[in-house]
This record gives sequence, C-alpha cells and structure tokens, in this order.
Amino acid sequence: FGGVVTATEGAGLAVVAALVIGLIYKEFDFKRLYQAATEGAIQTASVMLLVAASVLLGEFLTIEQIPQKVAESIIDFTKNKYAVLLILNVFLLIIGFFLHSVAAIILTVPIVMPLVNAVGIDPVHFGIIVTLNLAIGQQTPPVASVLVTACSVAKADIWDVTRANIMFICVLLFLLFLVTYIPAIPMTLVEFFYRS
Repeated sequence: FGGVVTATEGAGLAVVAALVIGLIYKEFDFKRLYQAATEGAIQTASVMLLVAASVLLGEFLTIEQIPQKVAESIIDFTKNKYAVLLILNVFLLIIGFFLHSVAAIILTVPIVMPLVNAVGIDPVHFGIIVTLNLAIGQQTPPVASVLVTACSVAKADIWDVTRANIMFICVLLFLLFLVTYIPAIPMTLVEFFYRS
C-alpha cells in the first residue's frame, strides 16, 4: 500500500519469499515446486487463451470498424443523454462478454468519448460506468475470464459457480442502473476528494 512496488511485482516478491521460507524450513522440495509450477502454468494458460481470443476479436472489430459504426449509429439515432447511456450500457455489456477489459477499453473508449462529450456525460462518471459494465461482462459467460480464473484456483466447476453467480450479476445490474442514472451516487466521493 506504500507504493514501493506494483501489485504484479508484489506477487513476484511473495513467490520468491514463499520459496525461500519453504526451503529454509525444509517444507518445500523440488517435487512440490514442480507440482506448483505445473498448476500455475495450467491456470495461466487457461486465462491467456481467453486473453488471446479477446485480442483476436478486438483486432477483427478494429479492422471492421464496428465501434465507430456503433458510435455513429447511436448519434444518428438519438442525442438524448439517458438514451445514449442506455445504449452504451448495452453495448459495453456485450463487449465485456467477449473481450478482456483492457482490450475493450482500448478498443471502445477513444471512439465513444466524442459521443459522451457531445451529449454532456461527465467523463469520470462515464469511466465508472465503463468499469462496472466490463466487470459484469468479465464474470458472465460465454468468456467469463474472471470466473475461469477463480474456478481454476479453487478447483470448482465453472457451471456450478456460474449458477451461484446469477444473483450477484442481478445485483450488479441493479447497481449499474443506479450508478448510470443517479450520477450523485458515484460522483459524490469523487467531488469530495477533488475539492479537498
């Protein structure tokens, strides 16, 4: 929390510390190291396969200029702020179902920002909406990379977890509705810290 290392660097340091401590206390041998490395490689490969597929889909969408066409269609359809928010929510949820969040942000946000500014949506508010949409999309099939990662770590069946996750998705969708149409909910804290 002190900003000395990033989260990824901290995870790497934790692995090194665990190895050193395991070797010092002689609770870690090469057989266990091999087993841990194999399990880690399998978990990483399953997630990276999803990321690679989403990058390929992102490339296809970029080549076909789908986000640009969607943004143009929205502005031709309506200039009403609330209708635009509804359409963008649906669009971002669908994108989140198939693309990794980083790829989705890089692909869509630069294209829809002129539309967002044109109808008078606060960019910070829109950033919160994008993040929440993609968070919901990341745990919703067909791709559900967050669920795949969690299930591989917990060794749980993805279909059981998906069924259990439906109520959480419903709550998140309700929260998305509130955050989208009552900007004071997410923006109060932002404005408080911005003024300080």
